[in-house]
Amino acid sequence: MKRYLYFAVFSSGMTTLAVELTASRLLGSVFGTSNLVWASIIGLILIYLTVGYFIGGRIADRHPYTHKFYIIMLWGAFTSGLVPLVSRPVLRFSAQAFDDLQLGILFGSFLTVMVLFIVPVTLLGTISPFAIRLAINTPDQAGKISGRVYAISTLGSFIGTFLPVLVFIPLIGTTYTFLLFSYYLMFVALVGLGMKAGWRVVFRWVWMPVVLIIFTFLWATGGIKTTVGQVYETESSYNYIEVLQRDGYTMLRLNEGQGVHSVYHPEVLDHNGPWLQFLAAPFFNSPPFLPENVNNIAIVGLAAGTVAQQATEVFGPISIVGFEIDPEIIEVGQEYFKMTLPNLTPIAQDGRWGLVQSDEIFSLIVIDAYRPPYIPWHLTTKEFFEIARGHLTDDGVLAINVGQAPNDRSLVDALVTTLLAIFPSVHVMDVPNTFNSLVYATVQPTNFENLADNLDLLVARGDVNQLLLDSIYRALLFQKPTPGPTIVLTDDRAPVEWMVNKMVLTYMIWGDMEVLK
Repeated sequence: MKRYLYFAVFSSGMTTLAVELTASRLLGSVFGTSNLVWASIIGLILIYLTVGYFIGGRIADRHPYTHKFYIIMLWGAFTSGLVPLVSRPVLRFSAQAFDDLQLGILFGSFLTVMVLFIVPVTLLGTISPFAIRLAINTPDQAGKISGRVYAISTLGSFIGTFLPVLVFIPLIGTTYTFLLFSYYLMFVALVGLGMKAGWRVVFRWVWMPVVLIIFTFLWATGGIKTTVGQVYETESSYNYIEVLQRDGYTMLRLNEGQGVHSVYHPEVLDHNGPWLQFLAAPFFNSPPFLPENVNNIAIVGLAAGTVAQQATEVFGPISIVGFEIDPEIIEVGQEYFKMTLPNLTPIAQDGRWGLVQSDEIFSLIVIDAYRPPYIPWHLTTKEFFEIARGHLTDDGVLAINVGQAPNDRSLVDALVTTLLAIFPSVHVMDVPNTFNSLVYATVQPTNFENLADNLDLLVARGDVNQLLLDSIYRALLFQKPTPGPTIVLTDDRAPVEWMVNKMVLTYMIWGDMEVLK
């Protein structure tokens, strides 16, 4: 019986971490994956577990009975399965509130969902101290038994950390991942209860899985979101992915949906976002610089291929390598965004590692790797830009999409300072009607005068694609002076999250537009 008790502890530990990791995905599709959201989830769940440890110890001392242990575990499993079902309408309501930026409703919904975790997580927290009390026969065993129980529980937690994210969420989705672990732990509890109290007692509790199955059929159907124009949604190991179609445009949104990551229209290529502005980057070089001087491009943050489509239209079928860490996004791009260009090689890999492994030297490296609202810190450091510099031609240019907020350009300023430690010239323009800036870093000393002169030459030619001319014109029209030095971001110290957290708060106060990422 003691062996099964340890197995139950293992299963409980696995389920507890599975609930925590899956909770982040449950909330992430609406509230995003910012550090603020993560801190709220982890902090509150730790509080719930703390309460559970305290309660579990007291109950075990007063009622040191094994059947009580399994009944508590059964209730913890059952209420864990209820969370995604009960929260489903709340999350859908929250998704609409996020689209409309109704902050009161948004925060209220977030707190409501987190309150739903109080009961299951607290109950699961009672398991380890209760198991220790049941397993100890003599006082001299206390240390050994306690260590064994917490080791077994932690081993289960280790397994529960990886299974949801790497296996079950991409395979069956967030809701059914919750339900799978709930059913599993209920089964473990019912078997333990039957072994200890008899199988007749088990029949008194069979209603729990039956009720949960009924609720599953009633409430677990339908999509995660009901956004107007939605044609597809899925969950990958990295993101909640949503495809919308409105007025002939196809748009890619991820997670909470406050960023449009790619746009496709069969007849329109200028989408008034940051993507087009990458095309202007090579023309900071000394004139005459021509479109045919651009030989190949690397895109870190390919998404569904908007930049690749525009670049192919302007520069012809040159080689384009696109790094996109999420393979599901690549598949979505190919199916819904016509990302089937023969000159494009999409690679499902982290962009920094991809550049390290690449043998190619590029005319242009595009960095557009947002995971809203954050830009990955390891793509902002001096060490990364040194890697990128090593993969640029003698007239190569690096262009990076950076977020900013009203009255807060700290991230832009830090990136400019960091790039100037590697490149001789760095230039900035703000993308109109967005909270995005484009930062250009050139291998050769350059200036905006070069860009203006190249625009005059291209206009005079008369055969240059209008997309390119518009990109250069906007870069000139919305140019910003190069900011003064602030902080050089390094692999050792890159407080990007801190800067973005400030911008998130500023955006919540000032923002009233959808930000194109």
